[in-house]
Amino acid sequence: MPDTQIRTGRCNCGAVRFRTRGPLREVVACHCSQCRRQTGLYYAATNVADDHIEIEGAAGLTWYHASEVARRGFCAYCGSALFWKHRDDAHISVLAGAFDPPTGLHIASHIFCADKGDFYEITDGAPQYDRSSPGVLVAE
Repeated sequence: MPDTQIRTGRCNCGAVRFRTRGPLREVVACHCSQCRRQTGLYYAATNVADDHIEIEGAAGLTWYHASEVARRGFCAYCGSALFWKHRDDAHISVLAGAFDPPTGLHIASHIFCADKGDFYEITDGAPQYDRSSPGVLVAE
């Protein structure tokens, strides 16, 4: 049976809202230095097919080109980190914390653990990878 679940979310101030339809990937927690600097800890995100997300308030969405192949979307008003998008992928990553509860999501793995901050430990038992995990497209 296909997953037709509708999930909603938003930035902190509500200027940018989104709605996803259908299956989401399990959450991947990225500990690279870019993600840590943007969020203050790590970037926990799922993803959804581009044609299964609707974004309202796109005028308030700012895109930062973090590398030659990827960009990060955040609210221009409140600064909430919301999205990560690889130019060669038909999916968009959405920060798990931006979804309205209940999300039904859980962290499945941790990537770029070799680059994680020195002020915390990863203790949830999910697999840890020094760089990326199989099947996860990243901007290396």
